[in-house]
Amino acid sequence: MPDTPAASSTIRIPRAGGEEWQLEVYERLGSTSDLCKTRLEAGRGANGVAVLALEQTAGRGSRGREWTDPGGNLALSIMLTGQGTDVPVGLWPFIAGLALYEAVACFLPTDKTLELKWPNDLLLAGRKMAGILIETGAAADVAWQVIGIGVNLRQAPVIAGRELACLADYGQDVPAAPAMARIMLQELDTWLVRYTTSGFDAIRTAWLERAHPVGTPIGVKAGNQQFNGHFYGLADDGILLLQTPSGLRRVVTGEVLLAPTGQE
Repeated sequence: MPDTPAASSTIRIPRAGGEEWQLEVYERLGSTSDLCKTRLEAGRGANGVAVLALEQTAGRGSRGREWTDPGGNLALSIMLTGQGTDVPVGLWPFIAGLALYEAVACFLPTDKTLELKWPNDLLLAGRKMAGILIETGAAADVAWQVIGIGVNLRQAPVIAGRELACLADYGQDVPAAPAMARIMLQELDTWLVRYTTSGFDAIRTAWLERAHPVGTPIGVKAGNQQFNGHFYGLADDGILLLQTPSGLRRVVTGEVLLAPTGQE
């Protein structure tokens, strides 16, 4: 395993059932998720350990995109192993998305400017401000999952062709990254308990209440194809339901465009 800097501090955060999150804070890392994966693949990861970088130099987003961190933002990844991987990987974007929504809403004058976008984005005033990246694997027959979360707290990166937002655009008393990480982990535990006790139906209902409304015109870009329709909700496994002129379509993967162009 390559040498990595030592954590500058470790914060223990109580969880339901007597467990805890262990939050390791690093001054500077290439990628929090890459560090988690390296440790897990070497058999040195542990369930419930989260890694926070105050500066991240090589972050990654969905579909292979770079996640640029201009500084002052949240770069957090969480390791899950053993029983921690009991949640199906396809449901994590919704559980983590709800935790992310609630954590950010704490610092806005009103949560009406926030909106979840399928499957793993959080929008602020219609612009992306946060995203979730789920990665999986196994080492020595032990399955693992890494939940990566990036949030623009104080600055939004400038990326050609993309409209991005940060919490400081609208928020008051924007928190430092360790404070936001603590809240995020507490919210994640809350929604995991909800999932355990009430199942995905409760998660799906809560997610839809915070997402682009049913009936919203959307496009979905999948590879070199794009098809348009109206958002029809979520299936019981989290798959996107899209009402198109040719009927109801189930979308397993793709990028949702809230201002679609072109034809189906």
